Amino acid sequence: MTTRTCTSLALAIALAASAHAAEAPTVSPARSSAEAGLVEIRTLSPGIALDIRYATDNNFTGRPVPGYVAPACYLLPPVADALAKVERQLRSQGHALQVHDCYRPVRSVQAFVAWARDPHETSRKATQYPDVDKSRLFAEGYIAERSGHSRAATVDVGLMQCASERCTPLDMGTDFDFFGKRAHTAADGLTPSQQANRQRLVQAMAAAGFVNYPQEWWHYTFQPEPDPHTAYDVPVG
Repeated sequence: MTTRTCTSLALAIALAASAHAAEAPTVSPARSSAEAGLVEIRTLSPGIALDIRYATDNNFTGRPVPGYVAPACYLLPPVADALAKVERQLRSQGHALQVHDCYRPVRSVQAFVAWARDPHETSRKATQYPDVDKSRLFAEGYIAERSGHSRAATVDVGLMQCASERCTPLDMGTDFDFFGKRAHTAADGLTPSQQANRQRLVQAMAAAGFVNYPQEWWHYTFQPEPDPHTAYDVPVG
């Protein structure tokens, strides 16, 4: 299968996933991750690296995001199993995942929407969206009123290189949550190493059933989703 065909297939599946997201899912009445049946990834992969920025002020909103009580990664069981499989395979090749986000509460998505509609809060513009006017974040597809993350089947991940039990993040061409064309997985203008790093991540994730969202090199959804019609609003942590 050619690279062009792979890209087209990934785009088609990503668009199908977006169609699911466009349909308002039912919000589960669960009040805790246990009630929701969510699994914390470190129970399956204790050494996986978490960089959950929404639990800190190091994110595009400039402050901890409502719903993130602590840095943790919750997923539905089949998705957690698949992500742990990716980590094991990468570790055997001298690489590892860096996890930026997993399940995202509905209240957190609502906080993103409120932030995007506030024209006065632009504290992170220079680093997160220097070439996109904040008023265009909805239209450009970077902020949405509903997120696949709330269905606990989507993850945001980066790639690291490991040596002597120490892992360091690889250059992916942009930082996580960079809003702009350079963050598109197949963006023009990347160095050969940046392109190779993105493709290594795409291939590793695809081998376990994850499909990339072409506008964000870090964004992957497990397919088929275990429960595409249910969202959750329990806290992370």
